[in-house]
Amino acid sequence: MRNARRSVVGTLAAGALALSLTGCGGSADPVERLGSKAPETTQPPTAAASPSQSPGDEAYKKWGLKSPLQFAPKPAQKPTLAPAAPGKAQVVDRIPVPSSDKVVFLTFDDGAEKDPEFLKMAADLKLPISMFLTDNIASSDYGHFEKLRDNGSGSTINNHTLTHPNLRTLPFAAQKKEICGQQEHLEKRFGTKPVRFRPPYGNYNDDTLKAASECGISQVILWRVSMQINNFQYAEGSALKPGDIVLAHFRGPSELKGSTEIQMTTRMLQRIQDQGYRIGHLEDYL
Repeated sequence: MRNARRSVVGTLAAGALALSLTGCGGSADPVERLGSKAPETTQPPTAAASPSQSPGDEAYKKWGLKSPLQFAPKPAQKPTLAPAAPGKAQVVDRIPVPSSDKVVFLTFDDGAEKDPEFLKMAADLKLPISMFLTDNIASSDYGHFEKLRDNGSGSTINNHTLTHPNLRTLPFAAQKKEICGQQEHLEKRFGTKPVRFRPPYGNYNDDTLKAASECGISQVILWRVSMQINNFQYAEGSALKPGDIVLAHFRGPSELKGSTEIQMTTRMLQRIQDQGYRIGHLEDYL
């Protein structure tokens, strides 16, 4: 285990960056989990290409936005990612796009909140969301996330373990049980095994990458930016960067200090628009 922890540092700086934005958790307060409130950064929007999706003309007004969302088209070719080590899943914490390509990607974790209004919002706005679901949190209503997947936005369902442990504290066999077990649950419920996985809290080591690979996972998806209740928390700097993977959570008022999932998501989309970014479909770039 000691050698594994040393090795993972060389795999990517992503693990350390992910830890600075402590991700999903149990009942801890979201602000404590994600860090102190980050300053809101406002920049004038830049010109963007025509959206690859076409939400209704009035949808943005309905959900509290000042202008329509802009979506990035599918790239002509996928960016070149750092290769995976032999026998291990590839680690991705930011998509390497040109500095002029102001695109970010939406990911939501866990699955605690199952708000029917969020289904309407995501469908109206055609939000492409990469979902990372934990079985003991999301399985009380997997149908909710199936509707989100099937709303025409290209959203996907991915693996986030059975019970949301800190994998780095577990031996290899226990890590593999958490990952492979959720692979089996998701295949049984949704028909296919995901090829992407996110470790709870962003915590992983070489055993995690090996176990993930043996469970059929090709990519471990981390993040550089997390959405708190009102603002973004950044791993570096004070603004979005091209290719950022944004972490959010399926959470409701009990964990968002009274804010709803809708309100939190609206603020997140407003911050993205304020900084002149488009929203991409993560899987198009992987």
